Amino acid sequence: MTTLSVGMITFDTTDAVALATWWARHVGGTVRDEAGGWFVTVERPDGPALAFQKVADPTPGKNRVHLDMHAQDRETAVRALLADGASLVAQQEMPGFRWTVLSDPDGNQFCIAQADGA
Repeated sequence: MTTLSVGMITFDTTDAVALATWWARHVGGTVRDEAGGWFVTVERPDGPALAFQKVADPTPGKNRVHLDMHAQDRETAVRALLADGASLVAQQEMPGFRWTVLSDPDGNQFCIAQADGA
């Protein structure tokens, strides 16, 4: 059996450059636009690249895939994301673990998590 590895996570968007730039600010990545704004990547030093593909009509409705991100200080990270255009979807918790569900400026949901005591 062949083992797969994640090379890239791709989002559909109507403005690939703008959304890639937004995400790059928050993941410490570098924007690479080698396709004239049609397909833009955010290269990250510690994980898979994020890619943003320009489409005329992104799939509507709830995401079927989302990013789970971790932060040393979840509340500070969430405040910074909200100040930069993210939207709050929900606050969640279970014993020993808390997370905040946000959406990026295009409505793609993602989570910021922090284990209690971390």
